[in-house]
Amino acid sequence: MRRVVITGMAGFSPIGNDWQTISTNLKNGKTGIRYMENWNRHKELEARLGAPVIDFEKPDHYSRKLIRSMGRVALMATVATERALADAMLLNNSDITDGRMGVSYGSSTGSTDALVNITSMMLDCPIPGKTINANSYLKMMSHTTAVNIGVFFELKGRVIPTSSACTSGSQGIGYAYEAIKHGYQDLMVAGGGEELCPTEAAVFEALYATSSRNDSPELTPRPFDKDRDGLVIGEGAATLILEERESAIKRGAKIHAEIIGFNTNADGAHVTQPQAETMYRAMSSALKQSELEPQDIGYVSAHGTATERGDIAESQATNRLLGSKVPISTFKSFTGHTMGACGALEAIVAIEMMNQGWFHGTANLDNVDPQCAKLDYLTGEGREIETKYVMSNNFAFGGINTSLIFAKTS
Repeated sequence: MRRVVITGMAGFSPIGNDWQTISTNLKNGKTGIRYMENWNRHKELEARLGAPVIDFEKPDHYSRKLIRSMGRVALMATVATERALADAMLLNNSDITDGRMGVSYGSSTGSTDALVNITSMMLDCPIPGKTINANSYLKMMSHTTAVNIGVFFELKGRVIPTSSACTSGSQGIGYAYEAIKHGYQDLMVAGGGEELCPTEAAVFEALYATSSRNDSPELTPRPFDKDRDGLVIGEGAATLILEERESAIKRGAKIHAEIIGFNTNADGAHVTQPQAETMYRAMSSALKQSELEPQDIGYVSAHGTATERGDIAESQATNRLLGSKVPISTFKSFTGHTMGACGALEAIVAIEMMNQGWFHGTANLDNVDPQCAKLDYLTGEGREIETKYVMSNNFAFGGINTSLIFAKTS
């Protein structure tokens, strides 16, 4: 069994595209939730709140030929990967194109613009100026991020597409970790992405799970709060470069953190009703793999969607494993639910905070829901905490559960 470290990290989020900007917004309590004016045309949709990445642009050196098979989600994922490879000092390095590097990456779905064009054809209502072309499927397919990243950087290792809704990013990291740990690859690109689309808001609205605070976007979502009224959809992309530890040390790479535990499982009970028991099993198995004790975990990055069932089940599982004193907060309170991107974005944020010794609070958490289990819920400006180990958890439709444990290396 080989040890696996993270040597590169980069991403795009609704509150910033670099750690300095993100941490400033976290400390100032500034969220990325906005009223989406362009959603007003969807008359049947009551949800009008979203969390877009507002300052993402195609890099000038990306030619049309290079990106013709990419929609927004694949493009964000590719640019995040380019930045992460640069951070790992591996960009334009022949080591990544000889088959030793693979990609494990996912999103809930591909770009919906291409899907809209195909749907309009099926309904015999073509959109003026919009046509289906050779790249339409390549943009909309569920493995568009993994494939486009692999082609763009000429990666010849294994491709592991993770299209598992809210665990796409965390499974991407976990499966990449296992590929290196067991000797199948030496290096892996891992992560997840999602582009903002009103169809995703509509899905959760149909489940009575979206926030309706359209007049006060700064006050929602409210994870773990008794006055929560649902989640908000966001977007983003995040990439981590994983590497066999001895190889990273040998080439003098900066190591952000080591992955020491991962597990994923399924509820096997209900597609949309989370189960505390199997959440607990995912966390406890990751903890056992890490060879740590519950008291060693100094912080938990919660999934924290601001839905009643999800918040309660997650808090119960966390309390059962780690007790009532473990500090916990959720990045989604600032970015909304970034779906396929959330596991990777939250992993990066948790690692940066562990290395900095400061952890953000949960925005809008004013009154903890008494039905949630007792935990040390971080609020306000957050808290300085010195710890060597953090846990990052994510849970998805289909009853898919993931838990990752990261260790500080310096």
